[in-house]
Amino acid sequence: MTKPFDGVELTTSDSEPKHAVIWLHGLGADGNDFAPLVPELEKLGVKSTRFIFPHAPLRSVTINAGMEMRAWYDITSLDFDKREQDETGTQASMQIVLDLIQREIERGIKLEKIVIAGFSQGGAIALHTVTRLTDKIAGAIALSTYLPLAEKLNHEKSQHTDIPIFMAHGVEDDVIKLKYAEASRQQLEENGYKVEWHTYQMPHSVNMQELEDIAKWLISNLH
Repeated sequence: MTKPFDGVELTTSDSEPKHAVIWLHGLGADGNDFAPLVPELEKLGVKSTRFIFPHAPLRSVTINAGMEMRAWYDITSLDFDKREQDETGTQASMQIVLDLIQREIERGIKLEKIVIAGFSQGGAIALHTVTRLTDKIAGAIALSTYLPLAEKLNHEKSQHTDIPIFMAHGVEDDVIKLKYAEASRQQLEENGYKVEWHTYQMPHSVNMQELEDIAKWLISNLH
């Protein structure tokens, strides 16, 4: 039996859902953060889709002076080149996603109709999870983010390197600099992953052009 769900759910209004998108928020936000995008995606043609927006667990975050906030893993420093990565937290959050995938399967959604999506820290978990799945899903959407524990990808990646990945980043992002996303994209491609890459004139955020591109990708990969 799966664990109780802690988060927000919205389904496009046209029919019973045949597809599911598990969408992970960024550091300090919660599942409500991206829920307003669902009506916009529906207007752009995304149909028959259940969107699942889980709340990350409350945890002590080092860069927040140890205060508790919703986070998929701890962040010890804003210096990507030197900081110690929280492998334990990353693995625990991957398990949350795996449990949510199983929950959707039990509710009648086929595995190949499930997408993992995420923004910033949530996008990092999406990338980490999709590259380690033992079964093939529809794909992953990784926004304004990077590949965590990248040094372990070569020997931990699953056989499903043909899972499509949508990656997008703002060229003015000063939270996760573009170069880190580009390095992650390059590593994914070197390991055989199919990455659809987009950049936008924006900071650490989402804009309308990105939303339109996400809708096109979802329609292409779910329908």
